[in-house]
Amino acid sequence: MKGAVPIQDAMASDTEPSNTIKLLHLLFLSTSWGMQVWVTFVAGFVMSRHLPRHTFGSIQREFFPYYFHISSTCAFLNLTLFAMSHPSERLGKEHMTQTMEIHARLKETHKHPNCSEPGGLGEERNPPEQRGAQGGLHSLQTITFLVCIAASVLNTQWFGQVASDTVAQLQLAERSHGLGQEVGPAASEPRRRLRASSPSYRQLARSFALHHALSSLCNLLCIVCNGLSLQQLAAQLSAL
Repeated sequence: MKGAVPIQDAMASDTEPSNTIKLLHLLFLSTSWGMQVWVTFVAGFVMSRHLPRHTFGSIQREFFPYYFHISSTCAFLNLTLFAMSHPSERLGKEHMTQTMEIHARLKETHKHPNCSEPGGLGEERNPPEQRGAQGGLHSLQTITFLVCIAASVLNTQWFGQVASDTVAQLQLAERSHGLGQEVGPAASEPRRRLRASSPSYRQLARSFALHHALSSLCNLLCIVCNGLSLQQLAAQLSAL
């Protein structure tokens, strides 16, 4: 007589995300992280050292809104796909499945007391410790995505926007004094003299420095969060 289909196999389609979901999750995560690394550690440094300062600032003011919106959108989609693949009720389903399997094996043991089947009660497929560890990783991953979303939204709606608006005001003040076409380290000394002689410019420069630092911190936080998420995905790969 053909044996019954294991309950876990019957429920595989309910708990295992489809290949499409996996592909989309990896695509959004890798796109966001790669873009953040390139913009932060490559494009910014190269442009700041080879372009006139006002040209570099104008490019950033036009580019950063797209950059921040793409980052926040990818973070939201990553969390959505992860939540779809790991619903909160899964732990209850797995617990119910394990309980039903144990009862079924107990009945088989009573019917065939001399039968020692591999994977019996002493070899539970997913012991409670393993399920608890998986639940902890899922919670950590969810928190990571939430932090990434919060940092991206703060940059999109506040820090990045205020920094861009302040740059526009700084450029107007600098043009009135014939500044803005300096390239590289030569740009610092004229601005230092202008800050010393103009209180309004000095106040704008301080506001920009504050919001730029907060924006950079949020950006680095997103890079770290996406890097941790990629590390978790890599740890689950069985082969390349």
